[in-house]
Amino acid sequence: MMIYYASFIPGLQQIVEGIVRERLPDVRIHKLLDGAVVFESSCTYDKLNFFCFNNIFAVIDYFEQPCPKLSLESYIRKTCMRHLKSAVISENNRKIRSFRIITSMENRPAAVSEGARHDAERLISGQSGLRLDRSAPDTEFWFLCRSEAAPSSKVLFVFMKRLTKHASLEKTLHKGELPPSLAYILCRLSQPKHTDTVMDPFCGYGSIPEQRLRHFPLEKFYAFDIDDTALKYTRKKFSRTSPSKCCIQKTDITAVPSLLQTACLDAIITDPPWGIYGQNIPPIDRFYREMLAVFAGLLKPEGRAVILTARNDSLPEAVKNTGGFEIVKGIPILLSGRKAVIFVLGVCGALPKIV
Repeated sequence: MMIYYASFIPGLQQIVEGIVRERLPDVRIHKLLDGAVVFESSCTYDKLNFFCFNNIFAVIDYFEQPCPKLSLESYIRKTCMRHLKSAVISENNRKIRSFRIITSMENRPAAVSEGARHDAERLISGQSGLRLDRSAPDTEFWFLCRSEAAPSSKVLFVFMKRLTKHASLEKTLHKGELPPSLAYILCRLSQPKHTDTVMDPFCGYGSIPEQRLRHFPLEKFYAFDIDDTALKYTRKKFSRTSPSKCCIQKTDITAVPSLLQTACLDAIITDPPWGIYGQNIPPIDRFYREMLAVFAGLLKPEGRAVILTARNDSLPEAVKNTGGFEIVKGIPILLSGRKAVIFVLGVCGALPKIV
């Protein structure tokens, strides 16, 4: 059995827990935190294939206490004094030749003394035979400390090895582009079926259509936007993978009804403009009302809309004033430090059910 620490977008705990339990019949969840889960399973990392996670770590040791008596540096020193031995440290594939230590407190980089850092580096290099490289290593070993929310109010310390290899999302995503893990969750919330016809009228750089086409079955995806630069990137992304299943076109939301038949869509999954960053859109309340009016004419009676937006009352107010929709669920999240909400809308009277 292996213990993993996996991070995800804060606010998605219940959804992530459901995915983990669904995918891993033998799972034991040790901790479910805001933005992270510690779980145990016989499943090896190469077979996990969880697309809702940002990063996955193999846990070497973890310790919790009811109050912050022990500092992160003290935990590091005590761990080293125990001469802890672990296969997670010693077993590395041939491509892993170097490492570095990362120390984190409440999801932020934390400073520790050079003495504690050297102790940890000696422990790891002695067991693994890996070379220390603090600038561009092949892998990272993390010492993490974070507090749990009430009522437990415990402090968790974790010593772990990072398994994911992708670069920081802040460095790889375009401005306004959704993280793949969040786009995956939005698609999942639409209750996907292999017969679905789906639309994203604000597709931008194509995160939502990419996740839907890659991980969920469908019949057809319509991706629209008015940004030429983003659409050029999105077209290139799908030119070799799914050109027949994904229609990409430069179109304003108000012109979409002229391109599609009435009540032809099973799902609308989208991240519309939030009315920030100087975007050239009408007042946000009016914009949402006009958007929902378009959606109402395109969705089938049993269809649903999954919409990501800023955390305010504008979209719920637009739902109330437009008619035709009911809010099935609102999920507050934290996206790049900004509060947001995922709204799941169903056609009035259909009483859709969240799975």
